[in-house]
Amino acid sequence: MPIIKGHDVIAQAQSGTGKTATFSISALQKIDHNLKACQALIVAPTRELAQQIQKVVVAIGDFMNIECHACIGGTNVRDDMTALRNGPQVVVGTPGRIHDMIERRVLKTDQMKLFILDEADEMLSRGFTEQIYDIFQLLPQSTQVTLLSATMPQDVLEVTTKFMRDPIRILVKKQELTLEGIKQFYIAVEKEEWKLDTLSDLYETVTITQAVIFCNTRRKVDWLTDKLTARDFTVSAMHGDMEQGQRDVIMKEFRSGSSRVLIATDLLARGIDVQQVSLVINYDLPANRENYIHRIGRGGRFGRKGVAINFVTADDVRMMREIEQFYSTQIEEMPMNVAGKLSLDPVRKFSPDTNCSSRPHLNTLIPSSYVPRCGLRMQLPITLQG
Repeated sequence: MPIIKGHDVIAQAQSGTGKTATFSISALQKIDHNLKACQALIVAPTRELAQQIQKVVVAIGDFMNIECHACIGGTNVRDDMTALRNGPQVVVGTPGRIHDMIERRVLKTDQMKLFILDEADEMLSRGFTEQIYDIFQLLPQSTQVTLLSATMPQDVLEVTTKFMRDPIRILVKKQELTLEGIKQFYIAVEKEEWKLDTLSDLYETVTITQAVIFCNTRRKVDWLTDKLTARDFTVSAMHGDMEQGQRDVIMKEFRSGSSRVLIATDLLARGIDVQQVSLVINYDLPANRENYIHRIGRGGRFGRKGVAINFVTADDVRMMREIEQFYSTQIEEMPMNVAGKLSLDPVRKFSPDTNCSSRPHLNTLIPSSYVPRCGLRMQLPITLQG
């Protein structure tokens, strides 16, 4: 593998195909387990992803006598300082806390062999760029650099020339990025305010193993959580304004299955692996097309089947067409009964509601519009096999 051979690497792969395990194994191969000093530094954009990577490294390196510490914001600084002074060979963390620990000279960089950026496009195209540069400048010149992500926009590739030496590029064509195991649908919703009723109908109609619902803002996440809770639906919510302890509890409950539906911002779109997730709902289409593949990649992990459903208003049609063109894919309109398409048995049937007359039926800008709580109910089983 190029990483083991000492090359700088830019690696791209579909979501849920094992990037974390791949770079973790490569990093552990290069480490001197007898040397109690940080030799591999892995940086991730979110605390949850950093903690997830740490667990993978610990699991793989368990029999190699290698220690790995997660250095993330929202936790006690003194605990980090104590752990880092013990010389873990691998440190995983978020940019802010990593930079702080290096500046405090608690995280030593003189033995650093490998610098890995996971979800690199997120970190090099957003507010993390300066922090990443600052960290890189504090590393030995001989440090090997590896960048990984499911998406690698051209502007990010251009940025990498500033701190990578003749990297080997392992890139995927855009048309090959969409996941074959994920069925993609849209529901045309004529008005933004009808999305809530549409979601309520869908929620009552489907059988869900586990689902993630994405909104574009933290305020929308809180609003939607409150509205669904008021309608007696059991949901959890997570976004960047929450305390780290609260986020940890929510993720623990979601991973264990005690919480089945999680409403989140794009904080959860990057690399988070919950294998039981079978359904992803884009309550809002993502603000940029790169995030679409990261969102729907929360379902269908490691070859499993999944479903992605997009709520689309007239204002969203242009973005949906851009997504289709960018990934050379087609997002189909949600059929009334998709059991046959998914090769699944219907879970349960519902009789039509009687009170439909007050709802308009068609949106002329979209092939057809979903009418909340109308006789045209959907039967969508999300208890997926494989």
